[in-house]
Amino acid sequence: MSWRDNLRQVEPYVAGEQPKMKNLIKLNTNENPYDPGEKVREAIQRFDANRLRLYPNADAENLRHALASYHHLEDEQVFIGNGSDEVLALTFLTCFNGEKPILFPDITYSFYPVYCELYQIDYHKVPLCDDFTINKEDYYGDNGGVIFPNPNAPTGLLLSVDDIKDILDHNRDAVVVIDEAYIDFGGTSCLSLLDDYENLLIIKTFSKFRSLAGSRLGAAYGNKELISHLYDVKNSFNSYPIDALNQAIGEASVADSAYIEENAKKVMATRERISAELRELGFMIPESYANFIFISHPEVKAEYLFKELRKKGIIVRYFNANRINNYLRVSIGTDEQMDAFMAGVKEILSR
Repeated sequence: MSWRDNLRQVEPYVAGEQPKMKNLIKLNTNENPYDPGEKVREAIQRFDANRLRLYPNADAENLRHALASYHHLEDEQVFIGNGSDEVLALTFLTCFNGEKPILFPDITYSFYPVYCELYQIDYHKVPLCDDFTINKEDYYGDNGGVIFPNPNAPTGLLLSVDDIKDILDHNRDAVVVIDEAYIDFGGTSCLSLLDDYENLLIIKTFSKFRSLAGSRLGAAYGNKELISHLYDVKNSFNSYPIDALNQAIGEASVADSAYIEENAKKVMATRERISAELRELGFMIPESYANFIFISHPEVKAEYLFKELRKKGIIVRYFNANRINNYLRVSIGTDEQMDAFMAGVKEILSR
């Protein structure tokens, strides 16, 4: 025996590369290419640094109220966390404690199995269909909970609200978590279902839609009882609240939602234009409702394209994983960035 035998062994989540190259076009981590807005900038400029000597409001009450008002909910239906990854981690701890395995797609956000291994939660990966869509009937059986992103990542495909209602109807005794990190780029949120399904939890992030990946803000929405349990677990496990500056940034972002919604429309327009141009070059692309596209070419290997683009200072995401090792995930940048990406792709294909 050794002290090492008492250590927990976990295969960690591997985030998208944050390269230190200069003058690169970074299209690998689904960051929003547009700035978070003038109101966020003003909130940072007028923030009183003297406030940092004091502990922040423990429950981020003002931000919680702003989000509740924006989504037409009550304050007690909103949970605030340090990024949606913390919200997800606390959700796994709070909601998935049964004896049956939880269900999520085999191709999805790769943090899900990491949480399960870390918290010793039994799980089952449900294979996507050949076209990468979710088959709702696969989630009708006995389980300890269900979670998936909508739109899914890295495919960008969307499950309809009606299909999600069917999944909820067949899982009244388990918590169903919809991870809506990308929903604001063309999908319809399931927030309207909260009144009818007390076992529904919806998780959102400020990182994508609100251009605040560097700020670390996330939220969960559900019925008051479910949200109260999330806070109980958070305050038993990780009592660190949202820092005072981030609370001010979050409130300013919510107040500037009209501007942010216009930026999302720009991203969607660029996504549709680039998808059409890539299809003309022979690429296969599932219909994306996210701020990224998932692309594959029948004649050019994804790994080769990834490496050649990198030589040009264009960074995309390559997943060396089963079923998707000939696909690249490309975040949608500005029109200028995407034009440079297209020029690089065309040059590589012409060789």
